[in-house]
Amino acid sequence: MSNTSLKRTLSLWQVSALGLAWNTPMIYFSTFGVSYESASGQLLITYTLAFIAILFTGISYAYLAKKIPVSGSAYTFAKAAIHPNAGFIVGWIVLLNYLFAPIIACITFGVFLSAQFPTIPSFVWIIALIILLAAIAIKGIGASANISATFVAIQLLFIGGFAGFLLYKLFQGGNVPLANAFAAPLLQLDNPFHVLMVGASVVVFSFLGFDTITTLSEETKNPTKTIPRAIYLILIIVGTFHLTSSFVIQTSFPRLSFIQADAAALELMASVGGGILQLIFIVVLAMAIFTQGLASITAVSRLMFVMGRDGLLPKRAFAFIHPTYKTPVFNIILASCLSLLSLLFTVESAIRFVNFGALTSFFFVNLCVIILSWKNRVRHAPFLTYIAPAIGATIMFVLVSMLDVTTLTVGFTWIAFGFVYLLYLTNVFQQPLAAWKPSSKQSIHLP
Repeated sequence: MSNTSLKRTLSLWQVSALGLAWNTPMIYFSTFGVSYESASGQLLITYTLAFIAILFTGISYAYLAKKIPVSGSAYTFAKAAIHPNAGFIVGWIVLLNYLFAPIIACITFGVFLSAQFPTIPSFVWIIALIILLAAIAIKGIGASANISATFVAIQLLFIGGFAGFLLYKLFQGGNVPLANAFAAPLLQLDNPFHVLMVGASVVVFSFLGFDTITTLSEETKNPTKTIPRAIYLILIIVGTFHLTSSFVIQTSFPRLSFIQADAAALELMASVGGGILQLIFIVVLAMAIFTQGLASITAVSRLMFVMGRDGLLPKRAFAFIHPTYKTPVFNIILASCLSLLSLLFTVESAIRFVNFGALTSFFFVNLCVIILSWKNRVRHAPFLTYIAPAIGATIMFVLVSMLDVTTLTVGFTWIAFGFVYLLYLTNVFQQPLAAWKPSSKQSIHLP
């Protein structure tokens, strides 16, 4: 058995790059058709609701990352704040989210590349991506972060240029009054509020990713400061670019229809800039999907590592760290093999499964802040410790309830299997899971 320790090498910018890579700013366009249909065309309002919903949970993640600077994300937070059994169930839910994230990357990669190059089947692109992601992820977290930082910068430049071009076209010649142009997307209320919230429960996927960096706490320099700062930085960047993109697209194209929803962004690019913009878009999108897949494989492999280290998954395999690369090689290979399921799913179905896992785990993360604060009799900063997490938990509960019946059925079936496995692990609660006992390097930092 190799020494189960990870190497602290990541800086604020590297951690932020990995979070942005998982989220990938271009996810807005790779899932544009699904999001547009879910939002019934009212992009700006729906994305604004989703951003507000995520912001409260982001506050809770930042708070817990400062207090519990240990890899494992929501799993570790629930184990430390609530109970080891609750930690397992939350970790099991997060696992659904993290396992489907690289699957979405592979699906979208195959869809867009085969749409641009129809002579090459999508499965060829998918298999090639899986092999490449596994090889780079095995090599090490530093390589992943540096590649991600470069590709994320290219994405942001493309989105900024695209939005700027649409704004220029919109106001060229002064034919459109500024006040009317800026007000139109906000005043376009064709759907009732509950329909907008249903749309928000889908487009919220575009804001996911900040949470994955909490799986990197043990590979980050000064994690009690770096991780919370990275969370806020990611939310600000993603929120700014998604809301700006929603505004300029909805203002420029009040009504849109697509031949193929999964590749709708290709049709959008053709209508804006023709074949040249389409080609540039494909190149940037390929980079974006690549970084999303790389960050997703990294995140899920670290979550499985922590659960293996804690004995919730077979320790010999899942807690193994390669002596040379210092990465959980078995977990990376397993996640890569599971990514072959991308050959069986659509983009929309995979997004909904990710959203179920994410939104449900977000509910528990908000709950963790309240319980941890109550247990330790925290009285100051009530907004951070009680009000914001209570609002966040309520919003997450509402968004989960608005997911479609199939997604809820599959999601709760997954939880049921997790509960059965928990009964096995604990011998029907006769042998409780070990409580989390922080070491000197893994302590809860209380006020």
